[in-house]
Amino acid sequence: MQNVERLSGLDASFLYLETPAQLMHVCGVLVLDPATIPGGYSFTALREEIARRVADVPTFTRKIRKVPLGLDHPVWVHDEHFEIEHHIHRLALPDPGGYDELVELTSHLAGLPLARSRPLWEMWVIEGYGDKVVVFSKMHHATVDGVSGSNLISHLCSLEPDAAPIQAEDEPRPYEAAPGRRQLLVRGLVSPVTRPVLAARLLSPSYSLIAKTVTRAVQGTAMAAPFTAPRTSFNATITAHRSIGFADMDLEDVRAVKDATGTTVNDVVLAVAGGALRSYLEDRAELPATSLLATVPVSVRDNSVRSSGANKVSALFARLGTDIADPLERLVGLAVSNRNAKEHQRAVPADALQDWAEFAAPRTFGLAVRAYAGLRLAERHPVVHNLVISNVPGPPFPLYFMGARIEALIPLGPVFHGAGLNITVMSNNGKVHVGVIACRDSMPDVTGLAERFPKALAELRDAVGA
Repeated sequence: MQNVERLSGLDASFLYLETPAQLMHVCGVLVLDPATIPGGYSFTALREEIARRVADVPTFTRKIRKVPLGLDHPVWVHDEHFEIEHHIHRLALPDPGGYDELVELTSHLAGLPLARSRPLWEMWVIEGYGDKVVVFSKMHHATVDGVSGSNLISHLCSLEPDAAPIQAEDEPRPYEAAPGRRQLLVRGLVSPVTRPVLAARLLSPSYSLIAKTVTRAVQGTAMAAPFTAPRTSFNATITAHRSIGFADMDLEDVRAVKDATGTTVNDVVLAVAGGALRSYLEDRAELPATSLLATVPVSVRDNSVRSSGANKVSALFARLGTDIADPLERLVGLAVSNRNAKEHQRAVPADALQDWAEFAAPRTFGLAVRAYAGLRLAERHPVVHNLVISNVPGPPFPLYFMGARIEALIPLGPVFHGAGLNITVMSNNGKVHVGVIACRDSMPDVTGLAERFPKALAELRDAVGA
């Protein structure tokens, strides 16, 4: 029996954070080779096979139901009227069907909200990209984080064109009847009773963490602090318009730099991002004197004691060395500060963010976000952080989406008021795919940034070789 599940505070927070301009879905661009599909490509067959595979996967077939009066976080209920046609759509690129046409179309799709009356995901099958087929996917952040999103896509992928999916559901299980208004009201009245107990349990470790942070700050080993970022043109109130760009790097080049310098893949990725951003801003006469500050999501799934909830993440702050011209010096400095930041982040209990998010009140949180955007407060206080950067490890071998070989797997995260730029890097079968998404009104030339990543890696590789 599939139980009715209450959203965790962190999952629900992504619903409360959403406004018409600040959309909280994550996207993905899958570039597919349809020549490997047994029997050939057909949109109808593709849609029918997706429908078959997602039918018994609750994450694909559940929708949110609010608790009356906003007394508690919403619950997931099975969508009894689920129709695959509401979630799989077909489009074709205009001539000449190249990169420019693809990023223009996907940028438009990324700026459209998901309908909350249905399961919170969509896929757009885009034809006409040369001899390739592109699948542009959207899933709400309330449904997935980086790790759970990868697990979810495994229901649709296989290791061979005609093989079974990597992860398949067991025997179909019946769904529990959706709760009625009265039952939800009772849930909403009972849940707040436990919050004072939770608050008391969280206070002691929070005080301990503050003490440790002060000690680290004195010793110079604390991670970079929020609200210390320089202001750039993309640190403003965002609109609903999006711009997308992507590029590829060679994973062997990243590993060669890592091995030669005794650093980590993540250190190299952040150093390359710092080099790309430095070049981008310098060419526009916007380079700040101090380094940009990035928020780097960190999965705590392996250490979490929570059994429920889609999002199990923490975060650390990292300076990207955009104030350092020499790429090798930038990497060495980043490696040291990253070690300190990771040690600092590990001192935070794995479920701290999830626990504190339980206190996000639906009505108050939503009103606060809208007031923050309406008053353009992001432009009035010190910059919290400049951007979000995620590094997601992917499969080291080829994957097949419904029989079509995946040639590129490009993830794209959300952007926020005050930080209108998100960079996600994902490895896949020897390549490192870089996905960049931004608010179009503050960063229209996203491709101009994305195409600098391979160049920044080449500069770093050459500096290491020298």
